[in-house]
Amino acid sequence: MIRAEGFQLEILAGALKEAELAVRLRDVHVLGIRSKTRVTEKALAEARRLLAVGCFCIGTNQVDLAAANQRGIPVFNAPFSNTRSVAELVIAEIIALARQLGDRSREVHEGLWRKVAAGSYEVRGKTLGIVGYGHIGSQVGVLAEALGMKVIFYDTGSKLPMGNNTPCASLGDVLRRADFVTLHVPLTPRTRDMIGAAEIASMRKGSYLLNLSRGTVVVLPALAEALREGRLAGAAIDVYPEEPETNSEGFVTPLRGLPNVILTPHVGGSTTEAQAAIGREVGSTLVKFVNTGATMGAVNFPQVELAPVKNTHRILNVHRNVPGVLRDINRIVSEHNANIHSQVLSTDATVGYLIMDLDQDVSNEVKKAIGDLPTSIKTRILY
Repeated sequence: MIRAEGFQLEILAGALKEAELAVRLRDVHVLGIRSKTRVTEKALAEARRLLAVGCFCIGTNQVDLAAANQRGIPVFNAPFSNTRSVAELVIAEIIALARQLGDRSREVHEGLWRKVAAGSYEVRGKTLGIVGYGHIGSQVGVLAEALGMKVIFYDTGSKLPMGNNTPCASLGDVLRRADFVTLHVPLTPRTRDMIGAAEIASMRKGSYLLNLSRGTVVVLPALAEALREGRLAGAAIDVYPEEPETNSEGFVTPLRGLPNVILTPHVGGSTTEAQAAIGREVGSTLVKFVNTGATMGAVNFPQVELAPVKNTHRILNVHRNVPGVLRDINRIVSEHNANIHSQVLSTDATVGYLIMDLDQDVSNEVKKAIGDLPTSIKTRILY
């Protein structure tokens, strides 16, 4: 998709360290990354030509979003593409935990035959509590309901329930009522250590905890203690506070070796279908930004989209969000007797982003004058 737009495309097999990434970024216009690449302020400081960053994943915590914003660089991600893959894994792990499949499989691999029914249950009729009812959480609710589970959920915002899913008034309500609790929340200061010793102690005895969201949401030593004491019957964890940089590195967690605990290496969205969908979603967003200046879907930037106007030149301007900038820009346009065919501006707390279509005969002069304003961060003629 990107090559078809005429880009000179370079693909690297692995993540680069900060110093090497900074050097490689000096002449790059668009950067695409996966979750292991850290785009720091130091790396961005060297990226003198960088227009945009595309994160081919859901998370964007590996990018210094504030530093990118202040340099006029929008950051895009793929918030929808692996939704189904994660939801299906959650359902699979709920059933696996209810039947202790991880332990039974390991035992047979070790040559042990333990055919037991104690501690194994059907999920039909059990209550699933979903914390975070967004794209993934709501799909989990639909699939769980189809299995005959009762679904309750909690979200900080008002969400439309799917099917017979029932909202709860608080996180504590979900923890107290659910047989299975699955977490689908973003990485924010509010969600850090959201499930600690007190929250785990409030869960139903013999219940199960699943976390396929962010590694810092659950306090793992507290979870390990609850599992050892038998307060919880099992857990499934796919994300961790610290994860290896490469597949060859060793990994340590306090949950290793505990019974009925499913540990996976951050593979919630790792399916062939999800990877293809992520490529299409982020690739098309980057192409649209390069071709039209549209920033819809950017996670750190004012969101603007304007349909192309024939026989005009399009000027893009990123500026500090202070009073009077649009007045100054329109004064420049007026002084050059330019005709504005279309203009749209959006701002956030730090920057403003303007797309403006002008008559072709004066666009270069207008672009230069706007770029010379002390408030301007980045100004260019798109076409």
